Amino acid sequence: MQAEIVKFPVAAGISLQADRFGPQDGLPVILLHGGGQTRWSWGATAQHLAQHGGGQTFCVYAVDMRGHGQSDWCPDGQYSLDHFADDLRALARQMPAPPVIVGASLGGLSAMLACGEDPQAPCAGLVLVDIAPRMEAHGTQRVGTFMRDTMDGFDTLEEASEAVAAYARNRERPSRPEGLLKNLRRDDDGRYRWHWDPAFMSAGSKQKWDPEALERRLMTAVGRIPGPVMVVRGSESDVVSRETMDHLKQALPHVAQAEISGARHMIAGDDNARFNEAILPFLLANAGGQEVGR
Repeated sequence: MQAEIVKFPVAAGISLQADRFGPQDGLPVILLHGGGQTRWSWGATAQHLAQHGGGQTFCVYAVDMRGHGQSDWCPDGQYSLDHFADDLRALARQMPAPPVIVGASLGGLSAMLACGEDPQAPCAGLVLVDIAPRMEAHGTQRVGTFMRDTMDGFDTLEEASEAVAAYARNRERPSRPEGLLKNLRRDDDGRYRWHWDPAFMSAGSKQKWDPEALERRLMTAVGRIPGPVMVVRGSESDVVSRETMDHLKQALPHVAQAEISGARHMIAGDDNARFNEAILPFLLANAGGQEVGR
């Protein structure tokens, strides 16, 4: 299925680029990637949802968040969670109906705030992909360390492929490293660098998060989301633990849960088929739900 490239203005000087799959009049689904990724991490999921809606038709938007992929870099380096959440509010309001939002890692954090804090984004349902209000510090630090350690890029695609395989641990090194080109840009010095604004990491290092305060804020936000919420965890995740899932079940029993056996933090890349199977019933039940947040 061929995607149509579309753009959405969300802030002064910033438009988000997205791949749209499925008919424009289908029920909207927004896919948000994690920090340092691009919309292409959702390619297989976007096509699957657009083609396998059963009796339902989905219009799926795989979106590059600000400073990532082919979306605009913020001129003044504003990359806080609140800025990402505001972008999502603006994006969701441009949908023809309240979307189901699927957010991985940074995308999920942004969605919790956008859908749960005022002004609430229109949202028919929210799927959080290996992210929750409570996160394991060693897991989030491992993600950040990988991004910081590879900021200066790679001399070759093979070098980039080796770095990704070492980070992912449970994935085989791809036979054709050219597949990484969608996540890399080649700069004037000939080096391959990740397709995100280096200011994104600088902004993150300047934010002095109080983990407990952030957890309380996110937990409150999730509790205020009017639509249904689902958390999908990778069984081998070092970001969301089973203890966290148990805590979430006690605190917010209405939040649905699913676990993908053998998957780590990058669930959609580790086992895309089983991830799609896990979220499709949720989307079918909730896409096009009652409008909120307008």
